[in-house]
Amino acid sequence: MAAQDLSWRKIRDVGISEFKKLLILFLYLWAVFFLYVLNQALILQQKGVSYHAHGFAVINALVLAKVMLIAEDLKLGDRFNRRSLIVPIAYKASAFAIVFILFHIVEEILVGVVKGRTIAESFPQIGGGSLTGVLCVWGIMFISLAPFFAVTEIGRVIGKEELWNLIFRRGSREYRLTSTPPSVP
Repeated sequence: MAAQDLSWRKIRDVGISEFKKLLILFLYLWAVFFLYVLNQALILQQKGVSYHAHGFAVINALVLAKVMLIAEDLKLGDRFNRRSLIVPIAYKASAFAIVFILFHIVEEILVGVVKGRTIAESFPQIGGGSLTGVLCVWGIMFISLAPFFAVTEIGRVIGKEELWNLIFRRGSREYRLTSTPPSVP
């Protein structure tokens, strides 16, 4: 009976940990997407167009947060963990900016098809449809995601608990990072 209690406790603990990660990712992505939607609504409002897609910001944030958790479980970008921090940060921000753009394309096509339009009619014009516009949207997403991945990568290096304490605990603790050469297996 004690072994069964331990396994249920472990499942519960893993579930709580995963839920916390999902919640943090969701809140971060929701804030980013909400600001994008709000910006788009304000721009369109100036042109006399009513635009209300705040629900999509919530749904996209939830779905993409789950995608990010799955990618983490699949060790996306972990091959760069032994390089300087800028490499995994830039790689992950870049890769997820592309994933988010692709997800947006699929989402717009699905919404269009549900509304009775063809796939071609539903295909969104990202950034106005030009290569420069697409690169601009990618750049905005990259810059939006880079701080998140910077914090997660720093947490991976110094420890999540230490990062949490460094950011949220008061006090005069002094932190010193020491470099130790990695052990070679």
